[in-house]
Amino acid sequence: MQLIDRGFRQVVERKLAKMPAVGLLGPRQCGKTTLAKMLGTKYFDLELETSRTRLDIEWDALMSSEDLVVFDEAQMWPAVFSRLRSAIDQDRGRNGRFLLLGSVSPELMTQVSESLAGRLGIVELTPLLLSEVEGDRMDRLWLNGGFPAGGVLGGDMFPDWQIDYLRLLAERDLPEWGLKAAPRVTTRLMKMSAVVNAQPLNLSQLGQSLGISHPTVRSYLDFLEGAYLLRFLPPYHVNLKKRLVKAPRMYWRDSGLLHALLGVKSFEQLLEHPSVGWSWEGFVVEQLISTMRLLGISADFYYFRTSDGHEVDLIVDMGAEKWGIEVKCTTSPSPEDLRKLAKSASLCGCTKHFLVSRTAESVVGKESGSVNLAGLLALAKREGS
Repeated sequence: MQLIDRGFRQVVERKLAKMPAVGLLGPRQCGKTTLAKMLGTKYFDLELETSRTRLDIEWDALMSSEDLVVFDEAQMWPAVFSRLRSAIDQDRGRNGRFLLLGSVSPELMTQVSESLAGRLGIVELTPLLLSEVEGDRMDRLWLNGGFPAGGVLGGDMFPDWQIDYLRLLAERDLPEWGLKAAPRVTTRLMKMSAVVNAQPLNLSQLGQSLGISHPTVRSYLDFLEGAYLLRFLPPYHVNLKKRLVKAPRMYWRDSGLLHALLGVKSFEQLLEHPSVGWSWEGFVVEQLISTMRLLGISADFYYFRTSDGHEVDLIVDMGAEKWGIEVKCTTSPSPEDLRKLAKSASLCGCTKHFLVSRTAESVVGKESGSVNLAGLLALAKREGS
């Protein structure tokens, strides 16, 4: 497989220079182990009993070593967190000692918040972003998603790799991490959430279809979010004499997993699928949010929608600036699309607004623009420079 020196490497190195330990978190198979092995020479896979035994034997030597020590799938051995806390506190002035890899968020990895609060910096690694794949691979990235082994770098792994990945999550990983749902229920929930991707969350609808209570559905979805599968975009609240949609909008973070759940097997099928517009919207939203996080841009993200048709797919609130972004799956956006966006964005107090489509050419003015995805990411990069 092609080895990619990811932009996140510099982010991790900066964190290690400032903190004794760094948690590199993200979904399984997104490249955490490959990146960690570029940085550290002492590696322990805590899913394996043999690695745990070796760690016990070598512990004292490791604690006095100058090498960066990597603990993979740290959430699988909770005992390591209290031991690390003790080691860090005995020599609090040393930074860059430990790199912990995990496939669940800090909210699920409760040992992090309980044992290593104030001692651990967090970096979230995503599957590959558009800026990290060479050549004109946007459509391949959109179809296959960003997991390095999932087909974006070549080969014909899609969608079989994605189907197997989701099956293993439902049957093994999620139950091991604490999800109490039966695998068949988890699989049904995944498929149902794919159908309503990029739409406001309707817990009643999902609960009735699964035959479980609303709180239970919410707890299951929280688990999928904590495993970096879903993203929930909260609504933007503003004082208007209009009725606002108040439910969060739900997205599958990786488009390849989404397409596998929808039964899409080729780019031609994707373009003909009823959910193609919502898929494109989710892809753009995830690429922008993840890119801005990578660039270190501090921002909050929302969507805006009123009952009478005013809508902004993504609001990027950076404090001094607020962007309103509308996403259209078309190669020829109309001037009317831009006018509607301008009106809706003004209701939210946006300082700039951009219509993102599959147009070949980006045109950007002082406060607005009609751009493609590459053009939008270029604007974000300029903001972060």
